[in-house]
Amino acid sequence: MATKSRSLGDVLQEFSLHRQLMQQELQKVIIGQNEVIEQLFAAIFTRGHCLLEGVPGLAKTLMVSTLAKILDIQFKRIQFTPDLMPSDITGTNVLDEDEHGRRNFRFVEGPIFTNILLADEINRTPPKTQAALLQAMQEREVSVGQTTYELPDPFFTIATQNPIEQEGTYPLPEAQLDRFMFNIKVDYPTLDEEERILAATTRGEKPEIRKVLSGKAIVNLQKLVSSVAVSEYIIKYASRLVRATRPKDDSAPKFIRELVDWGAGPRAGQFLIHGGKALAAMEGRFSVAIEDVQKIAIPVLRHRISTNFQAQAEGLSNDEVIKRLVKEIPTPEIPKFER
Repeated sequence: MATKSRSLGDVLQEFSLHRQLMQQELQKVIIGQNEVIEQLFAAIFTRGHCLLEGVPGLAKTLMVSTLAKILDIQFKRIQFTPDLMPSDITGTNVLDEDEHGRRNFRFVEGPIFTNILLADEINRTPPKTQAALLQAMQEREVSVGQTTYELPDPFFTIATQNPIEQEGTYPLPEAQLDRFMFNIKVDYPTLDEEERILAATTRGEKPEIRKVLSGKAIVNLQKLVSSVAVSEYIIKYASRLVRATRPKDDSAPKFIRELVDWGAGPRAGQFLIHGGKALAAMEGRFSVAIEDVQKIAIPVLRHRISTNFQAQAEGLSNDEVIKRLVKEIPTPEIPKFER
């Protein structure tokens, strides 16, 4: 048993080292944004999808394309526009004629058949086209006509959204938002980071990016992350946290009942556990800690609760409501065993 424990420790340490190498390579191009990078990694190692939200010019697209270069996997980008059709994403059947004059339909794959799909400015396209991603994100397959096609493994959707330019945009439906593991806010850089960005980007030098992981290695690491231990206390805490976001639940604090219209569903709890496993594994730890769940509570829950007019009148954002909730929900007491 001790040998098995030691070998698992070695594997986790190696995983932690790979994660550090990925971070180093990414930081050759991206300065700062450590939390954003950590959440992106956590999603990749748990087969999750991400929604990156931030004003233009914060290198959201560059971050994702550089990440794809670090990973030896296929990357495709779709620029979402108001006239984009679902078939432009999924692909379509075309009529071919062979040398004997026989006609047959042939399926031409769309850009969704890739490992990392960057859905740029996803809120610029109508709901009909946004919905083309739903089946792919949940089932990792695409149905065209009467045929269903499997997507490559691994497959991640990383979508970007501009929060300030609302004219001519189509907000994502709640059902689709719920498919995203994290809603990641990309914020402005600090003064020191901005100075380093200006110095690095105006020299005309292009850093060389090394590939760190193959697609097969990512799939193996996803299996490793899923095997990280989760105690019943972590599960209880994640469940309490999610249930407390629902204003009609008996466990909801008074301020949630006053400020929130509707709360998170069970998928939020699943993502809290998965994200906690990824954070633990990336640090070479065997099991999930309460702090791991608390650390990712905001990106997991911010797009899964809806605050009401009273919260908006008081100037309270979803993030502030979740921060307050994390402080108020007591952590389960873990019994101490005497030696």
